[in-house]
Amino acid sequence: MPQIEIQDLTIEYAKPSSDQRFVAVGHVDLTIERGEFVTIVGPSGCGKSTLLLSVAGLVELSGGAILMDGKTVSGPGRERAPVFQDASLLPWRTVLGNVRFGLELQRWKQDDIGERAMRFIRMVGLGAYADYHPHQLSGGMRQRVNIARALAVDPEVLLMDEPFGALDAQTREVMGNELLRIWSRDRKTCLFVTHDIDEAVFLADRVVVMGREPGHIKEIIRVDLPRPRDEAVLESQAFADLRLRLRRHLAQDMASMRLVTEEV
Repeated sequence: MPQIEIQDLTIEYAKPSSDQRFVAVGHVDLTIERGEFVTIVGPSGCGKSTLLLSVAGLVELSGGAILMDGKTVSGPGRERAPVFQDASLLPWRTVLGNVRFGLELQRWKQDDIGERAMRFIRMVGLGAYADYHPHQLSGGMRQRVNIARALAVDPEVLLMDEPFGALDAQTREVMGNELLRIWSRDRKTCLFVTHDIDEAVFLADRVVVMGREPGHIKEIIRVDLPRPRDEAVLESQAFADLRLRLRRHLAQDMASMRLVTEEV
């Protein structure tokens, strides 16, 4: 049984000042295996983030269903941990305090919280910064805290919505490598939304390519690149071929959008 099953998923929103409805995700079917790293790419407005939020249980479904281990997802759950582009750390808490916060909310044993929080802070390479506050950290460091906070509560699934989107290119590459290093330890299932083609290929077991029509999956591409992955993978012909395949999909969508704009 797949760990996550998305069945004929539809999500609609009411348009402002209108009786019409906007389709954000339409009739999507997707299965994700336990321990799989799946990335989602597509043009802006295609429903990538909405799809991820629906798996997190943070949006109301208009149709279809989402199952996790055969059980219907009807809202947020501790087995799913979302990580967003904005780290959203509590500014009055230290790094340690922020990672402790999720454990406190889930009422872990007080005797275990501090030790567990520090273990994950060290895992993301911030052991020396446990007593720092968010304003004292770089963007990449704040996102490491965000990831540590999500991992500390021991979720079965990580749901990551462009977590490195606000970072510069060099930091983004470093964070991608760090994420793979962390992911390889426990192989938690990961669903990862990104606009970055290289990032999508480098991280994934499969890449879900969504089209210009909201919620439409154009293709699911298997990434048969060896793990662990390093700079040599980025320079390989196999990587270049996969990247070109994705670029062609996105180029077709951009051409379609220009055509519609010209007609209007």
